[in-house]
Amino acid sequence: MKKPMRTSLLLLAAFMFSGSVCVPTMLGGKPKLETVSLPKGFSIAVFAEGVTNARAMCWGDKGTLFVGSRSEGVVHALRDTDGDGKADVHHIIARKLNMPVGVAFKDGALYVSAVDRILRYDGIEDLLETPPEAVVVTDAYPGEKHHGWKFIAFGPDGKLYVPVGAPCNICLSEDSIFASITRINADGTDREIIAHGVRNTVGFDWHPTTGELWFTDNGRDMMGDDLPDCELNRLELEGSHFGYPFCHAPNLADPKFGEERPCTEFVKEAAVMGPHTAPLGMRFYTGDQFPEKYRNAIFIAQHGSWNRSKPIGYRVVVAFPQPDGTATTEVFAEGWLKGSSAWGRPVDVLQAPDGSLLVSDDAADMIYRISYTGK
Repeated sequence: MKKPMRTSLLLLAAFMFSGSVCVPTMLGGKPKLETVSLPKGFSIAVFAEGVTNARAMCWGDKGTLFVGSRSEGVVHALRDTDGDGKADVHHIIARKLNMPVGVAFKDGALYVSAVDRILRYDGIEDLLETPPEAVVVTDAYPGEKHHGWKFIAFGPDGKLYVPVGAPCNICLSEDSIFASITRINADGTDREIIAHGVRNTVGFDWHPTTGELWFTDNGRDMMGDDLPDCELNRLELEGSHFGYPFCHAPNLADPKFGEERPCTEFVKEAAVMGPHTAPLGMRFYTGDQFPEKYRNAIFIAQHGSWNRSKPIGYRVVVAFPQPDGTATTEVFAEGWLKGSSAWGRPVDVLQAPDGSLLVSDDAADMIYRISYTGK
C-alpha cells in the first residue's frame, strides 16, 4: 500500500518528573535543522518525513531503504527515484507487528524482528505495492517485551545476528538467552550465543578490516544521574561475558549483584558513552565522501536520556577505534536537544550508496541525510 509523503506531527508531551527524573519536553512542528551543529563542511537535510516511529534501517539490493518501528508496528519502504537525495516513494509493507524494530536484507529478502520471532519477506523489492505474506524464519525467541525489541543484521559469515535484551532493568536470569547476542543461520537453525552479559544492544557492526563485532550497550537505570555509563564494546573472543548484571561501566560493581562476581572477570568496554545517553544504532563508515579522518570510524546515534534530572544525549557521536582495542569519541552532530526541550531523538545511522549518512529519528518521524561538500 502506497503512503503519501507528508509532514510529521509530533505528539506534544509535558515535563514528566519522578523524583529527580526528567523526560524532556518533545516539541512539535517542522524539523529545526538550523539548530543542528556539524563539523565544518557538513550539512544536514531531510531525506524522508512522515516515517512514523522510524527506528533501524537497511538497504535492499535495488536501492530501497527499509525502516522498522517500535511503537507503530509497521515496516516502511522508501525510494528516491529521481536521485535528488530525498525519498519520493513511501510504502508500508507490514502492519500490526510486535515491535518490528530490526530489519536486515539478504538474497532478495527482507528479514524483520518481531520480539519472539524473525519474519522474512521474499522478493520484496519487486512487491512493494503488494507485499507478500511473511514467512516465519523462527519463533523460538523469548516473548518478554522489556528490552524485547531487536536490532538485527547479517554478519560477514552470512549468519543473522539477533540480540536478546535483559527482561528487566537489573536481574539475573536463569535462562542464558537473556542479556546476550545470538546468531542463527538464515533459515533460523543452529542458534548459538556469542556474547553474554549484554544488557541491551540496539546496534552493532563489524570492523571493515579486522571483522570484529562492535556493539553499543545501554547501562542500567536507577543508580542516579551519573552512573553507570552506557558502553561501546568489542567482541574479540566469542563467548565472552561483558559484565551484566554484576558489573557496569566504568568498572562499577552492581549494588545488588556485584558481590557475586568481580569486574575483573569480564571484558572491559572499548569506550564509555556517558550515563543514560542510550547509544543505539552504530555503523562503521567505509565511504569516500567524508574526509579521510572518518574512514573506518564508527558513527553512533545517542537516543538520549529519559531518567536524568538534566537530559543528555539526543545527538550523533563518532568513535575512532585504536590499535589497543579501545576507542576515542567526539560529538559529530548535536542540536536536537536544547536545555530540557527536544524536537527529535536519533535512533539509527546508515551509510548511503553515495557516501552520505542517514539518521533515523523516531520522535520526529523523519530520516535525515548528512553530506559533506567541504564548503
